[in-house]
Amino acid sequence: MQRVLSLLLAAGSLLNLAAHSRADYPIASHRYLADPSTLVTGNRVYVYCSNDDESPLEGSYNIPSVVCVSSSDLKNWTDHGEVFRAEDRTTWAKKTWAPAAIERDGKFYLYFGNGGANIGVAVADHPAGPFTDPLGKPLITHQTPGVPPAKNMWLFDPGVFIDDDGQAYIYFGGNGDDNVRVARLNPDMTSLDGEVMKRSAPNFFEAAWVFKHGGRYYFSYSTTPRAQMRIDYLTGDSPLGPFEYAGVVGAQPPLNNNNNHAAQFKLKDRWLHVYHNRVVATQAKIPTGFRRNIAVEEMRFGPDGAIEEVEYTEDGVEQLGAHDPYARTEGETFRSQHGVETEPSGERNMALTDLQNGDWVKIAGVDFGAGAARFNARVASKAGCRVELRAGGPEGKLLGTLTVEPGAADDWRDASCEVGGATGVQDLVLRFVGKGEQLGKLDYWSFQK
Repeated sequence: MQRVLSLLLAAGSLLNLAAHSRADYPIASHRYLADPSTLVTGNRVYVYCSNDDESPLEGSYNIPSVVCVSSSDLKNWTDHGEVFRAEDRTTWAKKTWAPAAIERDGKFYLYFGNGGANIGVAVADHPAGPFTDPLGKPLITHQTPGVPPAKNMWLFDPGVFIDDDGQAYIYFGGNGDDNVRVARLNPDMTSLDGEVMKRSAPNFFEAAWVFKHGGRYYFSYSTTPRAQMRIDYLTGDSPLGPFEYAGVVGAQPPLNNNNNHAAQFKLKDRWLHVYHNRVVATQAKIPTGFRRNIAVEEMRFGPDGAIEEVEYTEDGVEQLGAHDPYARTEGETFRSQHGVETEPSGERNMALTDLQNGDWVKIAGVDFGAGAARFNARVASKAGCRVELRAGGPEGKLLGTLTVEPGAADDWRDASCEVGGATGVQDLVLRFVGKGEQLGKLDYWSFQK
């Protein structure tokens, strides 16, 4: 990704995000992600995204992999990186459009569109993968019984749902009111139970998604351009319908003006709406068509179960509990950033990289309690650098400075320093200081009392 993107983003050239450091769009601002879907497990939400990092600035989408980010507090997000790449993990697919994941019996199943041609499934033992192809072929094609006839149908955007009785369903389709499809999944989650069933939705374009609230089933989707590409929804008394039109979940998001995709989920008794817009590309002053980013907003229901239309804000989501600095924190976990990138560091782990003078990450709502005495980190640096620990912002009060001695570029070492003034709940910034390019890398960190 172009480094200028991160620099412009942190500076807040359009939305003054520097003054709104806890803004809820974007999240994972260091990369381009889109078409979010969610899996909640263990009081943590995992968001699976189409990876726009490799899409050209102009021309068309190039989405060969799925990227996952997760959070337990809705403010600080961990970048798990690429969890599935179709070309490497299958013999038949090249694309991974609009993925969706679900958990069953300790396994995690990831469904994805191979472009608009067919739908596949991959499986893993952990929500952050690595996912592998159990079938060696698509799960659903245009020839699957019940799919045709489907005029100009896009066979993609799977949404998966398991009801309270254990029955699983998969929803998919696009590009036409009558192009909604649903099928039961067998308990193995890799085969269909019976034929695909046809359904319809007014102004149905893409992004089928089903969830349950108060005994009612909600089917949300993105509408056509003539319907402003909103997220609308239907409701019904069964996961198979019949569904009736119920209203608007959210209008076209701010700084998007293009295709729309969203999912709704519940975390710690809070309902949320995750979506994509194009604020990162807008601020980087590059074409926005094929470079999107994800965002999150709170969602509420009225007494009758109707969804109150989402109002998009820059800081609409309350942090769900303070961050614990005394537990291991991955370097790639942060609220906002300036200039950083990430790279793989062992299975399912990433590390901060491409660190240059003045780059930083901010971790929101860190609870130091009565006070911390030391800071520990796993680092690597060829040139040597310093990591300034600052309260509030990149120019905030200095709590301590970690000195990283020069060594081999991939010579990971433990380093430590004393800290003072790290008390109570405050935002924490790790600011990287030094001379030259590629100051170093950060894998993980923690504080000691």
